[in-house]
Amino acid sequence: MRFHRLVLPTLSWRQNPLGAVILSVAVFLTVFGTVMVLSASSVEEIAVHQSPFAAFTHQLMFAVVGLPMMFIASRVSAMSWKRWALPIFVAGVFLELLVLFTPLGMTVQGNRNWLRLGAFSAQPSELIKLGLVLIVAAIIDRKREAIRTGVHVVREVYLPIAIALLIGVAPVLLGKDLGTSIVIVAAVFGVLIFSGIRIRDIVLGALGAGGVVVLLAMTRSSRAGRITTWLHGCGVSDQTQAACWQPVHAQWALAAGGIFGKGLGDSMLKWSWLPEADNDFIYAIIGEELGLIGACTVLALFIVIAIALIRTARRRSDVFGSAASGGILVWVVGQALINIAVVLGLLPVLGVPLPLISAGGSSMVVTLIGLGAAASFAGRVEEPEAVSTAPTRSRTPAPAESGAFAMHDV
Repeated sequence: MRFHRLVLPTLSWRQNPLGAVILSVAVFLTVFGTVMVLSASSVEEIAVHQSPFAAFTHQLMFAVVGLPMMFIASRVSAMSWKRWALPIFVAGVFLELLVLFTPLGMTVQGNRNWLRLGAFSAQPSELIKLGLVLIVAAIIDRKREAIRTGVHVVREVYLPIAIALLIGVAPVLLGKDLGTSIVIVAAVFGVLIFSGIRIRDIVLGALGAGGVVVLLAMTRSSRAGRITTWLHGCGVSDQTQAACWQPVHAQWALAAGGIFGKGLGDSMLKWSWLPEADNDFIYAIIGEELGLIGACTVLALFIVIAIALIRTARRRSDVFGSAASGGILVWVVGQALINIAVVLGLLPVLGVPLPLISAGGSSMVVTLIGLGAAASFAGRVEEPEAVSTAPTRSRTPAPAESGAFAMHDV
């Protein structure tokens, strides 16, 4: 099949308006993010004696790979996504185990969550996000009768979901990446919300997951320090402390941008003042260079994706498509809101990148594939029903049907 035949029908506003919205916003955010990575990373690349275009070239290469994969994913049926849920999930977990137990794994800033493959590196946890969303949606779709009746729902539904979640999250937690683990768990709850499961059960599960997150956060001194710093705030005398440095300088960057910003490329905080300026804190550079207008525009685009995904989930007639759309919604938009909240100081530093904008090839590619799957769900509101090939039995009229009030087949 030629590529233009695969892509052009997806972009039809008349045939698939919600899918076209999702894909159009994703393309814009990807292009915009690549430009912002160039702006935010060039100074740091020069400082380590690299080309100022090194990070930009890397990001552009993955964008060139990821965008066509998104369009291809948008043409895959929901039935195919359901069949591929388990292989995707198993592949993500297997690669994450390679990170933990083989020399291919890399430790970055205390977290062992990167897989080195020659000149390239990737985060298998990104693939776990997609695989877990799909496999939990598939479990719920297969057990929808148990959910409807409430018979053996714990054994038939909740236990398999809990096992899948444990298998997916445990390797990520062993790599000490709590931020990504929070996003994965939140995505699973997004699947549950749009699957018809009782709200009471979801709330109880969320309270239990929240307690586990707090317990894990307090068992590591660096995490506990960030939470304590966030709770107490950073005073004038604390601004040079490690836990306060990023939040304070991120807020300085946002304040310096004002309403209209200093102009693209004119950030001052990216000159080695703000760590991870091209990654976790790129939203601060957006606010400094493009101002309140630019920062609000990025936030508005993620809200547009959220609205499109909510409408997709509500329009679907099948449980799998609706639940998977909800999971992708919480995964992508929820992660974006977490990142923005961290930059604004509304949450402690979690190390979660801004989807499609922060530097990171594997995150971009898998997120684009996930949004492509969501666009596919938006374009296929109902799955075609199987047509029975059994011979039909002709009905012989009963004697009573021969009178004036007889019922005749049409």
